[in-house]
Amino acid sequence: MPDLSTSPLKIPRSRDDDYSATAIAARRELVRTHTQSALDHVGSHSLDPTTLPGNIENFVGVAQVPIGLAGPVLVNGEHAQGEFLVPLATTEGTLVASYSRGMKLCRDAGGITTTVLDDRMQRAPVFSFGSAREAKAFSTWLEENFEPIAAAAEATTSSGKLVEIQQFSVSKLLYTRFNYTTGDAAGQNMTGKATFAACAWIKQNYPGELHFLLEGQFATDKKTSVVNMLHTRGKRVVAEITLPAALVEEQMNVSTDKLWAARLRGQLGAVMSVTNNNGNHSANGITALFIATGQDVANVAESSALYGFSELLPNGDLYTSVTLPSLIVATYGGGTGLATQRECLEIMDCYGAGKVHKLAEIIAATVLAGELSLGSAVVAEEWVQAHDDLGRNRP
Repeated sequence: MPDLSTSPLKIPRSRDDDYSATAIAARRELVRTHTQSALDHVGSHSLDPTTLPGNIENFVGVAQVPIGLAGPVLVNGEHAQGEFLVPLATTEGTLVASYSRGMKLCRDAGGITTTVLDDRMQRAPVFSFGSAREAKAFSTWLEENFEPIAAAAEATTSSGKLVEIQQFSVSKLLYTRFNYTTGDAAGQNMTGKATFAACAWIKQNYPGELHFLLEGQFATDKKTSVVNMLHTRGKRVVAEITLPAALVEEQMNVSTDKLWAARLRGQLGAVMSVTNNNGNHSANGITALFIATGQDVANVAESSALYGFSELLPNGDLYTSVTLPSLIVATYGGGTGLATQRECLEIMDCYGAGKVHKLAEIIAATVLAGELSLGSAVVAEEWVQAHDDLGRNRP
């Protein structure tokens, strides 16, 4: 336990260079002195601390999460085309094996077709007025002045574009969603800065009185929500495949009609529990990919939302798809440029400019493969045995 019996602890920091060996060593010494941990493994890494400003504060070391390769997954996408090895960072036994199993099924069926349907990132200011009628007048003015508002927002960024301002009125308040495209960046910070500039222009130029909060909790940043599932946050991407009945029976030990019947029961369970998706475990693959590739892992709260749809065809084959309506990913900026994260992106040829839609399609294909594998294991009553065989690391 930490020793707090003397003076309060203070984490050492350096005003000159907080990522220097001296500053890092001082923080590790604090841990050694006041706790039972010596940070022998946390402090052992190949990462260059000078690359970390903007990514971490009070740096002491790294969390080493095992990375396994799943796949290859065969993707017939608009942006991702061909076979890809998929790096998954996880400590959950059976996960990589399960995704690989689903990927093999889909590969033998001809591959997964992927399509990016929409791309937008939001900041959601709320504007306050003295009455509902004043809010209504502002709503009209906002529509009429979209172009100069967009110009003010876009002056803060080289890649962000304001494409739409959605409006939602309630009482004497107007909730808005400023929708942007953000290039290869995830864009939360970018849209915050751009929207603040837009709101400053609005406040200066609107002839009436108004007050605003830059975020009215209607972008639901890092929280799952119906509004983002319906209107998109990040990338809206579909992965779909038609599976021959004989192939499913051969590889998954289950018939397509039983998979279809399980889907119907799962649909009802999802409705009853009011979950953010009607699938099996979308967060598993997404989280493992996010950790491996330097995404903001908290965005799994939104990105794991999923609409699953399946159809048993007259000949017994099974059409199945997943739609990820709020997948927030980047191939540039944030944690994507750090050493190990960049290497994992490069495994899929997804690092850098012009690659974000490709990454989104690979993630969607990975999710679909995982849904099929786990769903089949549950129906075939192999789920528990698989975890017993591969997921236990204690005698």
